Parts: sequence; structure tokens; C-alpha cells
Amino acid sequence: MRVPNSVYASAKRIARIPPSHRSYATPATYNAQQRDPQLADYPDVPFVSNQTLPARGWWDQQMRRNFGDPVHENDEVLSMWGPDPPVVPPRTALLHFSIAAMTFVSFGLLCNFVLLPERPTVPREYPYSGLVRELGGLEENKARDEGSDAEDE
Repeated sequence: MRVPNSVYASAKRIARIPPSHRSYATPATYNAQQRDPQLADYPDVPFVSNQTLPARGWWDQQMRRNFGDPVHENDEVLSMWGPDPPVVPPRTALLHFSIAAMTFVSFGLLCNFVLLPERPTVPREYPYSGLVRELGGLEENKARDEGSDAEDE
């Protein structure tokens, strides 16, 4: 059973790129892709991933191919084992990811600043600037350098 021509026709419509229309600077020209001369008389197969084709009605249902169908020159990318075509456009996916990340961050901030209860106790306070004088002063409490240990011995 062959694939209907409407599948290939819609793929050709999708793959068609309209020319650019810039009104500023130099006008852009659209150069259609040249056919690869090494392909000679090999059929021009549309650039459509096999994952987007219907699941049933194929001679080989796993690879979604019929017996004798020409293989695209980029079959390793377009086969069933190639990378998945995106279901959601990248800009929409980025928007959804940003919304989800902002939701998690705002929930964390809400828990930290709004829902966190006050301390039930008073923090401990020490006289004389936190016992600086009783512990020997700021200079005595600093960590010693490794070189100073060797000089003291």
C-alpha cells in the first residue's frame, strides 16, 4: 500500500520557504536550493520525518515505509530512530517553561517570607559586644596562619 500523494504534497507545502521582503537596505533575493548533482536521476523525496506519518497502512509498520519506496538522502535524520520533531514550537515551549519556573520560585518565596512563622524565642544576647572582651579581643580570636605555627615552635 502506498502513501497518498496528499501527504507528500502537504510536506512540500510546509517545506516551501517564502522569499524575504525587506524594505530597508538592499533587497534580499531568495535562491532556491540547488539539486545535488551527485543524486543524478534519484527521485526528489520530500524532507518529512517518518514520525509525522500515519502509523498504519505500511509494508514495514515500524519504519513506516513501503517496499520499494525511495529512501531520502538524510534518512538517518528522518527515520523513526532520528531526533523527534518538536510537537510544541520552541517559543511556546520556552514560555511554558518560564511560567513553570516562575511558579516554583514564587511558591518558594511565598513559603520563605509569608508562611514562615516568627521565632518563638528571643535570640541570645551577650554583653560587651558579644563577649569580645571576655574572649580576649578580636585579634586573639583570629585564625592563625600556618606559617606562624612553625615560627612559634
